[in-house]
Amino acid sequence: MEKGSRKIKVNQMSEIKTQFDPFLRKDIKRKKQVAVIPIGSIEQHGPHLPISTDTDIVTEVAKRICEKNKYLLLPTLSYGVSFEHAPFFNLSIREATLRSVLVDICSSLLENNIKTIFIINGHHGNQNSIRDIDKKLKKISKNKLKVFPFSYWHFMDKEFDHAGFVETSLMLAISKNVKMKLAEKGLITDKMTKQEIKKIGKIANKSFPKATKNGVWGDPTNASKKEGQLILAEIVKNLGKKCQTCLTGHSS
Repeated sequence: MEKGSRKIKVNQMSEIKTQFDPFLRKDIKRKKQVAVIPIGSIEQHGPHLPISTDTDIVTEVAKRICEKNKYLLLPTLSYGVSFEHAPFFNLSIREATLRSVLVDICSSLLENNIKTIFIINGHHGNQNSIRDIDKKLKKISKNKLKVFPFSYWHFMDKEFDHAGFVETSLMLAISKNVKMKLAEKGLITDKMTKQEIKKIGKIANKSFPKATKNGVWGDPTNASKKEGQLILAEIVKNLGKKCQTCLTGHSS
């Protein structure tokens, strides 16, 4: 190593996997740490996107928010609740399992004196697992833990899809592992009524292939890297502001 160079500045680092125990403990003791747990899934995303899509996107969203606000980024929980995608490929855990893992991680963070946690979700099927988890952990910790669960797509204007325009654009913005030549239209809801969309949504929650046939909800064929960069920036900006509001109690 070059003389006098590259001393690790812990307060400039956000990813916990790059931390070293003595520095991390000292940093936690010095200031109130805020931790972020991203959760994704391993499941089919049509013929053109990788099965890691949800995990890839939520990891990038969480990373950017942590870098901007100096939060502590924990490794992404890559396995989610995706049984509805069968017989398409998915590696799933039960809702109760995901909830238990999150409760254990948050409880462990409290043992390490980290009392504020953001859970950032990247997969629709995980929503039941994080619903009211903040209340559960508040009770378990006797009001010592503050946990805020969010799903990132609630912080953008465009309507979310599955392997459609939005997800494909986001992946084009963050990954080279996209095969646009294989992209094909899936279920298009533009001409459906709200009632029809709600009905097909209930079907998709139980069996995604029955609702979409090819595993795609939306039209990815016109997706672009530029559009993905804009959507990603919007999500990071809006969700980042929400996180800061949770910490300060007032809007920035």
